[in-house]
Amino acid sequence: MFYRRLLDRWLGVLLSIIGVVATLWLGFTGQLALYIHPRYFVFTIIMAVVAGLLALAAFALVPAGAHPHAEAHAHGHSPAEGDAGPGNRHSGNRHWKLLGTAGSTLIAAAAVVGLLILPPSTLSSATVTQRDLNGSASALSENEAVELVGADYAAFTMKDWISLLRQGVGEEFLAGKTATVTGFVTPDKSDPENVFFAARFVVTCCAVDAQPIGLPVYAPGWQDRFETDSWVTVSGGFRTNPSQASDEALVMVPDSIAPVPEPDSPYVY
Repeated sequence: MFYRRLLDRWLGVLLSIIGVVATLWLGFTGQLALYIHPRYFVFTIIMAVVAGLLALAAFALVPAGAHPHAEAHAHGHSPAEGDAGPGNRHSGNRHWKLLGTAGSTLIAAAAVVGLLILPPSTLSSATVTQRDLNGSASALSENEAVELVGADYAAFTMKDWISLLRQGVGEEFLAGKTATVTGFVTPDKSDPENVFFAARFVVTCCAVDAQPIGLPVYAPGWQDRFETDSWVTVSGGFRTNPSQASDEALVMVPDSIAPVPEPDSPYVY
């Protein structure tokens, strides 16, 4: 059938064009940062344009396939003859061809919905459960740790604070120091009733390699005020964790926790 032949011929090109349009749209709307590191923006946009030009060239340069009637005459029978009779060697494959057509249509439709219709979203606590929380924040050299300890803590980023906690700085160093961080809420696995993490993702290349980091916040009953994956700004100091169940030795004890909208740039680079 004509529709099946059309899909067989152009499905790959169609999917390529959908991917190109989605990439360019994300780039021009500033949402490409939800998927890749900003340093790759220019390269990605250029390659998307090149891919789009090649896909368009395929329509003009790839020769058209033979018409069904021409193929039938080439085999010495008419389409009507080929379809007649229970012994037709093609009739047994008709069912599978219809399934193949339906499958190809679903692939194309899923690509349109997934890339062009559904809004892009950031990584969430569901991804945190699949990856090592704060695993990427502990790789400080001794010199880097010394530099942080001697630096102005007022300029520390979330990653700086987490790195210091992972390096084992004592409560005496943290005494009198306060931090203000913004992240999404994800429960502490060891004590979800009393402790949550204000978390973000560190992106090195793209969302596939993003690693979660987070500061533990001691706030008993936090579930009554905040939903998992909601964004908050937490301000407060640090102390030994009052929770007996939590695996975190030091936590933030907040002076304030305020709900905030998701930032335009939710990742850490």
